[in-house]
Amino acid sequence: MLLFRQLFDQQSSTYTYLLADGVSREAVLIDSVFEQVPREIALIEELGLRLKLAVETHVHADHVTGAWLLRRRLGARIAVSEKSGATGADIYFADGEQLHFGGRYLTAMATPGHTGGCTTFVLDDRSMAFTGDCVLIRGCGRTDFQQGDPAAMYGSVHDRIFALPDECLLYPGHDYHGSMVTSVAEEKLHNPRLGAGIGLDDFRGYMLNLGLPHPKQIDIAVPANLRCGEPARPEMEGVPPDWAPLTYTYAGFWELQPGWLEEHRKDVQIVDVREPDEFDGILGHIEGAKLVPLGELKNSLDVIDRHKPVVTVCRSGARSAQAAIILDAQGFERVANLAGGMLRWRSHRLPVEGVAD
Repeated sequence: MLLFRQLFDQQSSTYTYLLADGVSREAVLIDSVFEQVPREIALIEELGLRLKLAVETHVHADHVTGAWLLRRRLGARIAVSEKSGATGADIYFADGEQLHFGGRYLTAMATPGHTGGCTTFVLDDRSMAFTGDCVLIRGCGRTDFQQGDPAAMYGSVHDRIFALPDECLLYPGHDYHGSMVTSVAEEKLHNPRLGAGIGLDDFRGYMLNLGLPHPKQIDIAVPANLRCGEPARPEMEGVPPDWAPLTYTYAGFWELQPGWLEEHRKDVQIVDVREPDEFDGILGHIEGAKLVPLGELKNSLDVIDRHKPVVTVCRSGARSAQAAIILDAQGFERVANLAGGMLRWRSHRLPVEGVAD
């Protein structure tokens, strides 16, 4: 029996896939996300599984992998393509190599084009394949950076993925429209970029004129993923928070969610680092918050109690993340950023004060 779960990261629209052999309980995780590792660990433990492998379809540009964390916390081995360029992995698989978990296995099928090391993982009975950013549902990954090559992608899809059985289900690395799965037959018939009747010149012209913006996280994600997700401050990752359910971000600070803060406002000090007009502006502020604009923070440390946990807040969570890093560097031991800032707080319909008309 195969156990299968499809998981989603909303921030990067990334799919992560958990597969396990129902007899041995050995599991493999495909394309993990750094911030979602606590979720993955909880699921693995609840299901009574042992994570054997954390594998990557490619070096991602839109999120940081959780592979390093999974190895550190669960003892999983990291597996990447020998052509990925990544360092720090335990297994560098070649085209056609089998990755075993219990009595099941995935075959690594080289499908370059999005990046030079892209891989599609095909389940042993060829009923499922995990295509990463090669084939998406009615689309495909971009080919304009990281060794991208339209001709290589065209060959990967038509000569390799489309050679799988028509009924083989294809699970992509991302989806931005709410779709979850497709099939070889569907993509042959309906994929507007790579369908069976579309020629290489048509595809190349399509890809060269997409006009997509540069990925927002590429400057952080690619260097990190070339290290299999090892953070810049690995010593921080293992520190268990004891005052709130915190998540450690790859950028090097702790975050907490609005729901917890609403229930524990009196147990912490909330430091809002926006400007005064924002503090009493359209988003309002959290009851009891102390206004300390980010530009004044280093010179206002004496107004913050070092013995009480600090939660930093701003509009979106960006400036307050920097504030959390500053306070950590200044010796504040219990500091966390409010994930998503006031935008997320308001989206959860949580109470505010000082809202401008």
